[in-house]
Amino acid sequence: MKPQQHESHQDLLDHFDTDGTPRATVDAIIVPNGRPAPYLKQAINAAKLLDAHLVLLCSMRANASNAELAAKRAGVRVTAIDVDLLPSGVVPEFSTDKLLKFGKFHRKVDTSLKRNLGLLVAILTGWERIVFLDDDILLPQPGDLAAAAGLLTNHAVVGLANAGMPDNSVVCHALREVGAPQDVFIGGGALVVGEAAFSSFFPNIYNEDWFFLLDGLRLRPSAVVGTAWQYDYDPYNDPRRARGEELGDTLAEGVFGLLDNGLGLAHADERYWGEFLPARRGIISTTIEQVLASDIEPGQQARMVAALKASIGRSHLITPEMCVRYLRAWQDDCVRWREHIRELRRDHRGGLGIDGALATLESATTRRSVPA
Repeated sequence: MKPQQHESHQDLLDHFDTDGTPRATVDAIIVPNGRPAPYLKQAINAAKLLDAHLVLLCSMRANASNAELAAKRAGVRVTAIDVDLLPSGVVPEFSTDKLLKFGKFHRKVDTSLKRNLGLLVAILTGWERIVFLDDDILLPQPGDLAAAAGLLTNHAVVGLANAGMPDNSVVCHALREVGAPQDVFIGGGALVVGEAAFSSFFPNIYNEDWFFLLDGLRLRPSAVVGTAWQYDYDPYNDPRRARGEELGDTLAEGVFGLLDNGLGLAHADERYWGEFLPARRGIISTTIEQVLASDIEPGQQARMVAALKASIGRSHLITPEMCVRYLRAWQDDCVRWREHIRELRRDHRGGLGIDGALATLESATTRRSVPA
């Protein structure tokens, strides 16, 4: 096997048509909300159709009061939280956070925090089937979520297929634009999650949703059904996007390349990364050359090249030893997360209701923060 980035990972998924797929109820739709209330229309409509509790985890341009009001006006059961006002420690700090915290690979985003908080709320509330839905996703058929929930009997997670703007990294977007075959995979933007996967967590790294699909060693049983549309965005508007993606994209593509070949995390050693990293940089360098030789509009061409150069520049800071160290830290975090939720379930039985779940999380945080 030659270590290299693959154009598709679709063979890792079970594929279903919505016709004939059994339906199941959805307990909650959880939105990591960073945009103003009008962007919640899709989530609100889906929650109303499915009679699901809507959980809005707000920060940045989102405001919990405005978000909650919009949902209540539509007759939806809703809980909205300003995440920035929560006490620290509601979600445990991970080894992967500490590893990247003070370096150039640290990500100053809170999507993973919100999704992990959503998992903890689901566990304490007693929910069994939840949906993670981003606020830049359009659902042509919200009922597809019920079809996805119906597949959770035999699958830990079920994603909706993205038929809109491809949810790819900057590098993969550029590959597609120069004519290279480049597929998309399921992701956290429209992901239905069963209780069996609550023992996974989202690390704070690009492609965190790909890592969530893993159990620490291999891919959990995963499927795809239905359709979601990602709103358009410009992947080349700021080279910092490419820099911020490079470590997570490298690790995820490398790990999933192993899975494509029937291998697992045990094979992701320094020798493997010592071959994969140059291959990844070769892809980026070749793509830069193809962009420059293409008939892409000169302004767009310049922005693409700047973004790709940012990617390869950051790639040269990634070493095989770093890749191995990060994956070991992530595996340690998988164990820590499972221990954390076992303690929560031991000390606080599920079925507390959403208000009880939030009170319990804040109470547990307060107790941990009291000096011995």
